[in-house]
Amino acid sequence: MSIFAGIFFILHALVHLLYAGQALRFFELRPGLIWPDKAWAFSRLLGDAATRTLAAVILALIALAFLAGALGLFFGQDWWCGVSASASVLSVLVYILLWDGKFQELPDKGGVGLLISLVILIVVFKFGASS
Repeated sequence: MSIFAGIFFILHALVHLLYAGQALRFFELRPGLIWPDKAWAFSRLLGDAATRTLAAVILALIALAFLAGALGLFFGQDWWCGVSASASVLSVLVYILLWDGKFQELPDKGGVGLLISLVILIVVFKFGASS
């Protein structure tokens, strides 16, 4: 089960890297997707360009944390729970803060990833404490 969870963490990390690439406009995850432009918490304060850079940096750090959590899980380290839980919480916060306030195209704006991070957080707390 821990191998499956670790692989899932790695895949979730890769999705965060895809969103970082979207934020930096290296590619489009979907044609016409402008995420994270117009983010309610940052765009007015920082502007869209700085918001995109901030998003990419934070998403890359989250991806590294999920990768570290997976490695900790694979090698039976106790700290994997804290790292994975922290990555999940930060992921949820980032996607909420980078949301544009509109419900249209929510899955493309990280809505599915937010739910996955919440599930990971619940699983880490439920099963991580027993390991």
